[in-house]
Amino acid sequence: MSEERKKINYTVACISEFAHRHNLTIKEAFQFLFEYKAIEFLKENYDIEHTLSFDDAIDDMLMICEKNGGVLA
Repeated sequence: MSEERKKINYTVACISEFAHRHNLTIKEAFQFLFEYKAIEFLKENYDIEHTLSFDDAIDDMLMICEKNGGVLA
């Protein structure tokens, strides 16, 4: 599997886990994470983030979103 494919699969898995944790649809989670820069963060920090647990990665993603003005109700 190519490195790019691994990154895509990891990002999809993180979005799915984020959606599940925060009771969102996959689409809602993607839109939130994209708008508040968490997708960009995962892409830029894949080398580190993919070595962490999904729980830690989701915590990091939420922190990035909050830093960029994202708030979940």
